Amino acid sequence: MNIRILVATVCLSFVLFSCGSGKNKVNDLAINLPIDSHIDLSKVTEDKAPVIINPGRFTVETVTYRLPRVIQGTYSVSDFGKYVDDFKAIDYDGNEMIVNKIDKNSWTIENAKSLDKIRYYVNDTYDIETKGGIGGEQPFSPSGTNIEPENYVLNLHGFIGYFDELKNNQYKLDVVAPANFVRTSALQNIASKASEDGKYTTTSYLAPRYFDITDNPMMYGNLDVEEFQVGDIKIVLSVYSPNKVHSVASLKETIFKMMKAQKAYLGDINATPRYDIYLYLSEGKEDSPKGFGALEHHTSTVVVLPESMDEAALAESMIDVVSHEFFHIVTPLSVHSEDVHYFDYNNPTFSKHLWMYEGVTEYFATLFQIDQDIVEKEDFYNKIMGKIEASKRYNDAMSFTIMSENVLKDSYKDQYINVYQKGALIGMCIDILMREASNGNRGILSLMKELSNKYGKNKPFEDDKLIAEIIEMTYPSVGEFLNTHVVGDLPINYDAFFEKVGLEIGEAKIKANYIMMNNAPIVSGDGQKGTIFFTEAALQNSFWAKQGVQANDVIKTINGTELTLMNANQVLQEVFMWKPGKDIEVKLDRNGEEIVIKTTTTQGYTTGKGLVETKDASEAQTALRKAWMKG
Repeated sequence: MNIRILVATVCLSFVLFSCGSGKNKVNDLAINLPIDSHIDLSKVTEDKAPVIINPGRFTVETVTYRLPRVIQGTYSVSDFGKYVDDFKAIDYDGNEMIVNKIDKNSWTIENAKSLDKIRYYVNDTYDIETKGGIGGEQPFSPSGTNIEPENYVLNLHGFIGYFDELKNNQYKLDVVAPANFVRTSALQNIASKASEDGKYTTTSYLAPRYFDITDNPMMYGNLDVEEFQVGDIKIVLSVYSPNKVHSVASLKETIFKMMKAQKAYLGDINATPRYDIYLYLSEGKEDSPKGFGALEHHTSTVVVLPESMDEAALAESMIDVVSHEFFHIVTPLSVHSEDVHYFDYNNPTFSKHLWMYEGVTEYFATLFQIDQDIVEKEDFYNKIMGKIEASKRYNDAMSFTIMSENVLKDSYKDQYINVYQKGALIGMCIDILMREASNGNRGILSLMKELSNKYGKNKPFEDDKLIAEIIEMTYPSVGEFLNTHVVGDLPINYDAFFEKVGLEIGEAKIKANYIMMNNAPIVSGDGQKGTIFFTEAALQNSFWAKQGVQANDVIKTINGTELTLMNANQVLQEVFMWKPGKDIEVKLDRNGEEIVIKTTTTQGYTTGKGLVETKDASEAQTALRKAWMKG
């Protein structure tokens, strides 16, 4: 089970470009002037940051200002306008103007020719996660905002909005913050000015258009930041660990090796010259963010993970999560539809091809690890098998293209997470079919390279024509598969694909987690007694069986922390993250007798359904397997 199962969702990034004409239809007088925006972190009150927007002088009577309802990559409603307080429009004489709030995210201002500026306060979303949000859905933590004395997560789509017809205008953004804050952002820094008393610094940035505001997150505060090169890419790694449990130094080598392997796997696909990784480590308090995972942007990613993870667990999670996000430089950065290219933040339409954006990206993040010898083949087989088992929790007889196009609707939105399971398996099947038809010479990576060369980041494809184009570029077997299992709703027979590469589903030796096994917990709870105890399943885990654990043993403490129903989620989540080599002490109550387990963790195993190599596989099957797994 990887971190995505634990945290429920991980999001992709969409590369968005405005489709407006070269001449501004609303603000003729300010066409060549940036929209001035201002965030003042020196005047935060009750976790609310003041924002000022100066759009220049309008020549029309009515304008509408919006914050995003949906942001690229999340496939869910965030309604960032819900977090805005005390919204005011000010005329050139300093008087308040009449403002009509027309929905959760939009404000209309009449007599706009007199509008000088807009002022409002922004609540952070991390605190509100613990309060059930405001009025329903809330942003996924990596897409949210944090306003705390020690750390500011500035996903700018949560602070800065847009006027309907001005999304093509440049934005000049000033951020005022204490002078001792560490600042990190991929946006172009054009100026920096200290206050007269030296306590604060105003940093100015330039964004070519509103897309770049939403696409370039920032972090301010007590951060650990380091830059390093991976080939021709500059990596900027920013870490916020409130209790200094982790640092850039402890993560740098993991990120370096991972991205070096990713670049080697991608080959000649054109990469970005800079990539930013913003890691926020949640300390597990009541008001700490709970949505663990990542949100991909054009050339960066924001990651939220538990600070309590040990170094090995954090490294593994960063490989799983960040590698997925980095592969989005292939799709949708280089290959994307018109829905992505001309994204509407208030009333978006969605592409039919989540199987490609998320599924193929997740497949690359899985396959490159075996291709580049980061994992053993048994681990790769177990990941594939895990995705098959996880995909069965969703509707396996649903058209993926229909689900993608309607992903915000109630009938489909709960199926979205299957893009990381069945979506990746779709990528695997296409890869195997292409390898088979080309004697091992072509796979889905070569297809994505060809699509990237045909389109690229500035040219979208037509959504309804993509399948036909892929069929023309590949083989009849790929077309039959796509029309039957992706456009169509017939479940995939994975056995037929595994047979092609000399694999079969059978009983296998599988690595066991310390708290989960075969996608089920090995502990249970007694609500009346308020206790947590091991179940019979724990006896099938070789690690716990070796420690002499018995069914119904009550777990009293784990590493000195008393385990209760109230804190079980947090404590057992830490156990979930354990890796071999960790010193542990677990105290059990066995019918009134205290049993103490004091040891160093080793890898546990169990037996279960898994992928195994066919004993009598032919040379052709073995050769195709090698081409599939090793390019």
